[in-house]
Amino acid sequence: MIPSIKIGLIYYFYIVIEFILNEKLIRTDKPGGMPLVDFIRYESGLTGTKIGCREGDCGACTVIEGSYIAGKVHYKTIVSCLTPLALAHGKHIVTIEGLNGATLNPVQQAIVDHSGTQCGFCTPGFVVSLMAHCLSGDTANLEKMLASVDGNICRCTGYKSIEKAVKQVWELTRSRNGDDPVEWMISQGYLQEWFRTIPIRLAGISNQPDISPASPVIIGGGTDLMVQKADDIVFKKIEKAHSLSSKRIEIQDNTCIISGSCTVSEMLESELLKQCFPRLEKHFSLISSTPIRNMATVAGNIVNASPIADLAIFFLALDAEISLENGEGTKRCLPLKDFFKGYKQLDLQPGELVYGLRFNLPGNHDHFNFEKMSKREHLDIASVNTAIMARVNDGKIEHLHLSAGGVAPIPLYLAETSRFFTGKEINGDILLKANEVLQEEISPISDIRGSAEYKRLLLRQLLFAHFTELFPEKTDPIQLIQILQADEKH
Repeated sequence: MIPSIKIGLIYYFYIVIEFILNEKLIRTDKPGGMPLVDFIRYESGLTGTKIGCREGDCGACTVIEGSYIAGKVHYKTIVSCLTPLALAHGKHIVTIEGLNGATLNPVQQAIVDHSGTQCGFCTPGFVVSLMAHCLSGDTANLEKMLASVDGNICRCTGYKSIEKAVKQVWELTRSRNGDDPVEWMISQGYLQEWFRTIPIRLAGISNQPDISPASPVIIGGGTDLMVQKADDIVFKKIEKAHSLSSKRIEIQDNTCIISGSCTVSEMLESELLKQCFPRLEKHFSLISSTPIRNMATVAGNIVNASPIADLAIFFLALDAEISLENGEGTKRCLPLKDFFKGYKQLDLQPGELVYGLRFNLPGNHDHFNFEKMSKREHLDIASVNTAIMARVNDGKIEHLHLSAGGVAPIPLYLAETSRFFTGKEINGDILLKANEVLQEEISPISDIRGSAEYKRLLLRQLLFAHFTELFPEKTDPIQLIQILQADEKH
């Protein structure tokens, strides 16, 4: 019998959520929409995990999430403030307390050695992030290890002492020789012995049954919904958005198919995508932070329908097609550029979920670029973002797809500007004329991210940046400035 409480005319159903918190098996009927950070602190008394922004920005609530896949536990960082408790079902959740031993582990010691902590509020998050990166086994690259703490904010140290601590950890781990990360970290004193028991214990936790008659709230990563509607979904039935296809990313003939539940990190780590998009790491480094990329999904970013959604802008320039499916198995497809109908309005029928996206792979003559401008380079939402795909043959543009965010109520496919480029040679004069078409096609408004005039200027500059990045021999920046100055005089 499922326990339930009736409040007014609404039934709240409770189901047992089971997971491992550090070394302890948890079985709880607490509401599935409760933020994981609240369960950790107030129900479990583990106060090392801090509450800061509750928006996934500061990293104070960072924990490690382990998922049992094909006989192994794969670990990554998540922000517990944006994780509904129900999504912890079947996982291994590790807080700072689970990383403590009789003495400081090497990561903690490195922070002490370099005075990488002052008030201490942010320190557990930094330790957790660094430990998770060591658990990934990818410790040979110093830049990647530094990037592992990109979701953690410190307001005291100025970061230089933390950078020195990260470098010390890198020096200790870079020669790990490909051993199993968990075994190696246990042998070196990073982890306690009980970590060895986690795979078999997770394997014993069954999948959560769908036993509630209520319509569930489908959540991919929660990185947007838990910011906007956290209080509204506390007592709702939460269901994880699982992949509707067998693979997250696959290639069929010349088509790339990406599951709607694929995360940003999974795309970033995909060798298939990195081969097609050599600048992928540079582009995706502009999108949120490591723990948010570990959680945020393709479908969530698109269904959110933000006018500055980074992934929507990315895939619009690839002329992607979106696949939808309802609960009865009925599928339909439409161009992504037709999916956005108005501000936060989608061509999404009741019961439909985003099955995935598909697009044609870039060919030898195709050139892709993504640009983003925000108040700070990293860890910020865009003032304006834009992407381009241009096919060039014999010095002329055969066809081009251009998208932009922050300049319309929706993620905008710039159809008129894209058509303008067809058959044109690439030079400064053409870019100036293209900008005139572009300016007629956009309708930015003034808001906290900048004035309408500023956004128009930004998009013009980012249009130029696309071409100076992709075709530097044809678009000299100095020449563009001279042409602009001459144009302004007239």
